[in-house]
Amino acid sequence: MNSLRINGARVEVWRDVGEISERAAELVIGIAREAAGRGEFTLALSGGSTPRALYELLATEEKSARVPWEQTQVFWSDERCVPPDDAESNYRLAHEALLSRVPVPAEHVHRMRGEDEPGAAAAAYAGELEKNVGAGDPRLSLILLGMGEDGHTASLFPQTDALKDTVHTVAANYVEKLKSHRLTMTLRTLNAAATVIFLVSGAAKSEALSKVFESDAVADGSLPARLVRPAQGELIWLVDEDAARLVTNKY
Repeated sequence: MNSLRINGARVEVWRDVGEISERAAELVIGIAREAAGRGEFTLALSGGSTPRALYELLATEEKSARVPWEQTQVFWSDERCVPPDDAESNYRLAHEALLSRVPVPAEHVHRMRGEDEPGAAAAAYAGELEKNVGAGDPRLSLILLGMGEDGHTASLFPQTDALKDTVHTVAANYVEKLKSHRLTMTLRTLNAAATVIFLVSGAAKSEALSKVFESDAVADGSLPARLVRPAQGELIWLVDEDAARLVTNKY
């Protein structure tokens, strides 16, 4: 493992997605236990293919036994506008790989209602955050995120309206290239977290990842992941060697 400190973020380069997942699982467990010791662990899950291995690891008997599930509240950073049983649903992924296999109380699982009208669903989820995490800027213990080849994270896509939303904690973001809405936490919520962990793997993401860490890059909305910088929290990037190949050449 190669550990770097870039623009205030902790960047750990691991061999592959298996090593990333193992490291992420240990970080989640540590953060969960520390947060629960103060009262409650609030966790926002991400979608996409990369976190599945992490979720499956956390569901194993050895690791699950170390997580204070009774004191854990589960949220999502974003969701597709589909029913919860749809193959594209972020909730379905997390439910199958993790939540159905661990003793987290059902009332502690707060899914985004992708089947509802997007604006109403976003407003309802903002209310769910306010009720269970706190008013104002909800400070979650941990938000897990990924990054797409275009630099998007959660459902904050390049040059979309939600990137400029400083009022709402959750938005219904219309993504032109997908011709559809997505539900997403806004930067206001992501940057209020105590810890944000990015999981990034694959050579196809190496160019975007390299640009994320360019200190002189313009924060113009073309690379949303670059705008995630917790104001009073920790930012950790867990990336594999393929994704980091352009980064490790620079730092």
